[in-house]
Amino acid sequence: MLDHLIRRATVIDGTGAPSYAADIGIRDGRIALIRRRSPSPVQAGGRVGERARTEEDASGLVLAPGFVDPHTHYDAQLFWDPYATPSLSHGVTTVVGGNCGFSLAPLNPARPADADYTRRMLSKVEGMSLAALEEGAPWNWSSFGEYLGALDGRIAVNAGFMAGHCALRRCAMGPDAVGGQPDARQLRHMTALLHEAMEAGAWGLSTTQSATHSDGDGRPVASRHALPAELLALAAAVGEHEGTQIEAIVPGCLDRFDDDEIDLLTGMSAAAGRPLNWNVLTIDAAEPGRVPRQLAASERARAAGGRIVALTMPILTPMNMSLGTFCALNLVPGWGEILSLPVPHRITALRDAAVQADMLRRARSPEAGVFLRLTDFERYVIGDTYAKENDGLTGRVVADIAAERGLDPFACLVEICAADELRTVLWPTPTDDDPASWELRRTTWEHPDVLLGGSDAGAHLDRMCGAPYTTRFLGDCLRGRKLVPVERAVQMLTDDPARLFGLRGRGRIAEGYAADLVLFDPGRIDAGPATLVHDLPGDGPRLDSRAVGVVSVRVNGVETVRHDVVTGALPGTVLRSGRDTETVGTGKF
Repeated sequence: MLDHLIRRATVIDGTGAPSYAADIGIRDGRIALIRRRSPSPVQAGGRVGERARTEEDASGLVLAPGFVDPHTHYDAQLFWDPYATPSLSHGVTTVVGGNCGFSLAPLNPARPADADYTRRMLSKVEGMSLAALEEGAPWNWSSFGEYLGALDGRIAVNAGFMAGHCALRRCAMGPDAVGGQPDARQLRHMTALLHEAMEAGAWGLSTTQSATHSDGDGRPVASRHALPAELLALAAAVGEHEGTQIEAIVPGCLDRFDDDEIDLLTGMSAAAGRPLNWNVLTIDAAEPGRVPRQLAASERARAAGGRIVALTMPILTPMNMSLGTFCALNLVPGWGEILSLPVPHRITALRDAAVQADMLRRARSPEAGVFLRLTDFERYVIGDTYAKENDGLTGRVVADIAAERGLDPFACLVEICAADELRTVLWPTPTDDDPASWELRRTTWEHPDVLLGGSDAGAHLDRMCGAPYTTRFLGDCLRGRKLVPVERAVQMLTDDPARLFGLRGRGRIAEGYAADLVLFDPGRIDAGPATLVHDLPGDGPRLDSRAVGVVSVRVNGVETVRHDVVTGALPGTVLRSGRDTETVGTGKF
């Protein structure tokens, strides 16, 4: 007997093939039966031979494989939110965590303070609530395997995790991990910890050398101090384990790689004999040289026996800015020093005309890189306000307010924020939302070393909301720009990432595959606006977005979401390398 039967669905199977009508039967968490339905009205009423405990009629609805998000930071959130919201509601059934060099394990049991350091680092670098990190996770593990075990049987999504270089370094070197270089013994220890993590199921190594990544003390995070020899030694260790990968961030990810960075990424991939992915490729027609330069790394890696894959987002991610809290504006060159001042001093500095002029000069210089797209301040929309002087400004564009007040747009924005003691919510309108940029995205997606993803879901919780990229992209493909056919769009969200990571039996609707499934209304599929909610441990804020048109989400055959409401079921699996992933070599693409 089948556990569940979905009748009369329009199946998009994840392979890119044309959709077809079918009945899909589920048994023991897997797709047990696919019966294609004849388009002939005479033959369309036939029934599946097996009975089912439950069934539903999916007439007019699309059934797709569950979406795979290749770049999240749900490592901590899953303890207090096993549903990985809002990703699960938007059809994401598998998430990859432990990215950017940041994982919650291993921790050195002889140094309890390392857990506090890790929490403060994640709070700063990934914009996570410190109270939520302290109150919402048990922190009762030392090894990577113990961390994975703490999640076993307690999650609603499937989740795999990279081993973060920062944790490995801290565990092996202690406080010297920041600023120091490992001696031979410490490097052996670090490498052994990575081997141990992968033996326990870590998907491989993640690392960062990005200048934007600083710890809770404002110092460069541990992995930024690693020299190439250390990175290559760890990469070689990755290649000794089945079903592993590398994820790496370098400063050039934000704009353009330099030759040394390309050499390093290529060397790491070749040393491991594994694909290496990086985040995130920003596509802007106003910067036509960026995409060719970034993808030159992929070409060089191919020639050297490696493979470098760029992650890129198919939507413009809603971003919530503020001059009062850490956000992307802090990463604009020269701005962090001003925006880190105590609020009264910050307001004084921001109101200074000379300071404003210098900030604008820095923001519009080549060194700003991708942050240039956030510096068209006249296009900013005012969000929540707090002072009486700002009544009526919510929803208005800064350019219009500045014209009324006879002010420069940035000076006008500063005055609005100053009246609110810098609590004003700001919504930037990106400069790359133009037909030329969208056409450049479409052509870039065709490159074999470009993969959709990079949501950062689980991080920067009150500043950005990338998790709904799946439903928003599908809605755009069905009813908006229609840049790619919906069958291809589904493949880009399912089978493509599943094949890159070597997921066994996931990413497609096929008999024997895991029943990770999304049932949606093609006429409505979309994501609602990002709104600020206070539902974190400690009452912390985060941006949330409701799914539109998603009827049902199943993980391993069990329904986890129905009409944007979680069911309470926890059928997710902690996916372990080797057991749940197979090796994807650098020549397999």
